[in-house]
Amino acid sequence: MTDLVTRVAPPRAPALRRAAPALLGYVAVRALGLVVLTVWTAARGKSAYTLLTARWDALWYTRVAELGYGYEVRLPNGDVHSNLAFFPLLPWLERLLHAVTPLSYAGAGFTVSLVASLAAAWGIFAVAERVYGRGPAVYAVLLWAVLPVGIVQSMAYSESLFTALAAWSLYAVLTGRWPAAGALAALAGLTRPVGIAVVAAVWVAGIISFVRRRSSPDPHGARAGEHAPALARDARAERVRAPDGAPDTPRAPAVLPVALGMFLAPLGAAGYVLWVGRRTGKGPLGYLDVQAGWRNGFDGGAAFARFVADRFQSVPGAFAGGAIVAGVALVLWLYAVCVRQRQPLPLLVYAGVVTALALCASSYFGSKPRLLLPAFPLLLPLARALARTRTSRSVLLVAGVAVLSAAYGAFWLNGTGPP
Repeated sequence: MTDLVTRVAPPRAPALRRAAPALLGYVAVRALGLVVLTVWTAARGKSAYTLLTARWDALWYTRVAELGYGYEVRLPNGDVHSNLAFFPLLPWLERLLHAVTPLSYAGAGFTVSLVASLAAAWGIFAVAERVYGRGPAVYAVLLWAVLPVGIVQSMAYSESLFTALAAWSLYAVLTGRWPAAGALAALAGLTRPVGIAVVAAVWVAGIISFVRRRSSPDPHGARAGEHAPALARDARAERVRAPDGAPDTPRAPAVLPVALGMFLAPLGAAGYVLWVGRRTGKGPLGYLDVQAGWRNGFDGGAAFARFVADRFQSVPGAFAGGAIVAGVALVLWLYAVCVRQRQPLPLLVYAGVVTALALCASSYFGSKPRLLLPAFPLLLPLARALARTRTSRSVLLVAGVAVLSAAYGAFWLNGTGPP
């Protein structure tokens, strides 16, 4: 059987140089989206900058940055919208950048998102290159850029920041950098509630590492041919290369780094949730009460199913309902393909948890495409397919989708926009 591990990787260009084509393509796609949004919005007598920085959740983040926690809105129906629902890392960065630059809080949030989106694109490239090679990695980044709701990557929202932290945490897991993986997972847990997906990926990978070490007869703690980040193998016999030309080693990771990474991973999410519980006086589950005030929670998808079923009560709504069903089917099919192609387990766990939380939340159904934005491993099967296609065709296809995505993003933000 073909050896899945290359003991010594061939010389490789510096990481940023390898990622440069993907990052340049990403910048081009996002620039196109911003230009189209600016022109579209100006034609309507509005400000694109306001749409990107001072509406919807962006307002809640800037209020946290400026005023701290404790702000809430009481609705006529009795619901209470508290800013405790918003995790603190983005507002902290907004406050820091505002303090050291002339930027407003909104401008700081926009800047953080722009920088974080580039870091996210680079992280996606690094993960995809590690598993499948450079060609699929470039297309993975471009596919993430041209998603229909890709404009959110350029908004003062937390999706780009979270995706950057998640991607680099997963890369650290795949390359055996356990303390870094745990620290990045902790920061992801301070960014969005879905940070538990990153924590789950780190913990599953760590547990498997311990199990393999315990069951290994080798004095170094690994069977012959096994590799510490063997979780990064592709079962279709694609080579796993060491980062930056470093030699791969068959030895399992030491116990202490793995344990440290697993210890660090949940600290961000757990720390904030416990702090909210103490502040509200409702104990460890106080954050769930805060979310309930927004009519948000996890019900296994029952409310979403009712929402979709209601669309079919009228002919116009049936088109929307059909589109939603098709979109959900596509997401589930892509995840099934990821499983069938035997993606590394940390990626499957991460994407699975992100997808489950997005589809099974009980409120804000229009935000589900946005909530799926961080689930970039779902794009890897499409990226592999594009990499096998003639370059001229795949580039033309991506360019066409980028134009459609830019137009849709402008239409979306000038309409209902992301809730």
